[in-house]
Amino acid sequence: MSELIEPAVGAAAQGGALQAVLWDMDGTLLESEQLWDVGMRELSLHLGGPMSEETRIATIGGPLDLSVWRTFDGLGLAPTPDEQTAAEDWLNAFMAGLFAKGLPWRPGARAALGAVRAAGLGQVLVTNTGRRLCDVALETLDGTHFDHTVCGDEVPAGKPDPAPYLRAADLLGLDPAQCLAVEDSPTGAAAADAAGCTVLVVPSLTTVPGSPRRVFRSSLEGVSVDDLRELHASGER
Repeated sequence: MSELIEPAVGAAAQGGALQAVLWDMDGTLLESEQLWDVGMRELSLHLGGPMSEETRIATIGGPLDLSVWRTFDGLGLAPTPDEQTAAEDWLNAFMAGLFAKGLPWRPGARAALGAVRAAGLGQVLVTNTGRRLCDVALETLDGTHFDHTVCGDEVPAGKPDPAPYLRAADLLGLDPAQCLAVEDSPTGAAAADAAGCTVLVVPSLTTVPGSPRRVFRSSLEGVSVDDLRELHASGER
């Protein structure tokens, strides 16, 4: 398992007005977190038994390698490296089939994404999902909405490590404090928080604890760019 990477020290937070929105994908823009829930349960059955509720919650929003390992562990199994890889490959193939059937948008997400693009703010898709599946999802999302995409298999460590969000801000040439991250899970919120972003949390499958950098909405429906600017300002330290 990857070790958590601390954010780089030495660059002072710039703060100021909102410059970019960094979007999580599964459960934030798309109703795909539920599909991952299906996939993880099926993986558990494939490996030998039903998934416990405790294990299910532990896999929500996590990086693929850790979620697969937790599935083995929840069944009392200790996978060899080859077994771990085979299970990851099985899950990726299963999820590709689910993604290919279509991915519905989360309420208000499509309009919010378009509004941010029209306002000229930077946008990056920041997901623990690997590039293979992300590219399938981008057929629904329309990749032209984003300046960059950061996938879980393209950074040293996935969420809850801050590396994906640090990478996203760096690609835009911004300090993370100039960015608003939009997340739905404790794992994703922890990653964005640790990177130094203000985090707009719109929960999907599970509750997310609060922190000084986190602001909450029950839905993205009706959210405007001015709302996002105000939410960013309210979460700044």
